[in-house]
Amino acid sequence: MIEDKVRELIEGVIKDNNYILDEVIYEKEDGIYFLRIVIDKNGLIDVDDCVNVTNLINPILDENDIIKESYMLDVCSKEKGEYYE
Repeated sequence: MIEDKVRELIEGVIKDNNYILDEVIYEKEDGIYFLRIVIDKNGLIDVDDCVNVTNLINPILDENDIIKESYMLDVCSKEKGEYYE
């Protein structure tokens, strides 16, 4: 499963940078594939946190190239059952 492979690749670097990998979701919406990485930490997640995690995991995902389709990487936080970027 793609989500499991992605989790294995990125969970360590996310944890090493004091974030929590909450969820990995790979889904298609309106003809576009999305890889959603849902993160958490002690305190509130802001846009800078999402950018930091994106910069940490993007090279890992590119290097391992496990997703063959074109996709959008979406790093976000999960609050009250909603996704926020």
